[in-house]
Amino acid sequence: MPDLTGRRGLVTGVTGGIGEHTALELARSGAEVILAGRSEEKLSAVVDDIRRTLPNAVLRPVVMDLADLASVRRAAAEASAYGPLDILVNNAGVMATPARRTADGFDLQMGTNHFGHFALTGLLLPQLVASGSARVVTLASQMHRVARSVPVTDPRVDHGGYNKWRSYGQSKLANLLFMLELDRGARAADLPITSVGAHPGYAATNLMSAGLGMHGRTAEGSIIQAATRVLAQPAEMGALPSLMAATMPGLPGGAYLGPSGPGEMRGAPTIVRTSRQARDPELAAALWRVSEEATGVTYP
Repeated sequence: MPDLTGRRGLVTGVTGGIGEHTALELARSGAEVILAGRSEEKLSAVVDDIRRTLPNAVLRPVVMDLADLASVRRAAAEASAYGPLDILVNNAGVMATPARRTADGFDLQMGTNHFGHFALTGLLLPQLVASGSARVVTLASQMHRVARSVPVTDPRVDHGGYNKWRSYGQSKLANLLFMLELDRGARAADLPITSVGAHPGYAATNLMSAGLGMHGRTAEGSIIQAATRVLAQPAEMGALPSLMAATMPGLPGGAYLGPSGPGEMRGAPTIVRTSRQARDPELAAALWRVSEEATGVTYP
């Protein structure tokens, strides 16, 4: 990783394994890091953990719940007060949760994983532009490949037939559609922003267990947890695609990074491909319009 002294980054979801490791390594390379997470108590614990390794790290904890747009707005205003932003890592997410709604009436997975980050990035756009050369990293997943499309109607309307894995796949496809549309828009508007994506492969974090745990104790959850203990790579390895996406010099806009091993499940990071649906500009434009209407956050 290059020297990041004098640069400022913001990482969402730092109270999980990949987010904390991403923040730690950005700080280790000299960056000032804004740490965003839902729980003030857990944020304090992460700050303490990082400072045990890096006593002189400049860390700025910011409480933010991506499932509540009012919280996103407050957090964006707080983060903006620190000045220009060089790196934004949209890392936080939920996975395979029961059918629940956010504070704004969105499906919990789509609302947290996509709409929350769409709003945050738009609200931080002036700080990203002010840096003169910003990198926005949006975390996706191999699960984006299971989604044929994403809903582009009013996200507050419940059409029924909820499936936790389909909803998660749609939210991850939405992440990539957003990433690529942000890249197209930034280039068209000549903004000094490079938008890229990453996925961690199969990494041992609490993301899956937290979502499945909301269903109570189930056979499915027990099997998946057992498989994770045996097959998943450590969270430190899962963070490497995000770190490469955030810091690799000369990385082109629209690049997507993931593990280089079989099935992109584990291994050192490299540039990988998205699904065909993720590269659909018409679907991306439709999702963008819905996202602006739903969040009230508009981009130039």
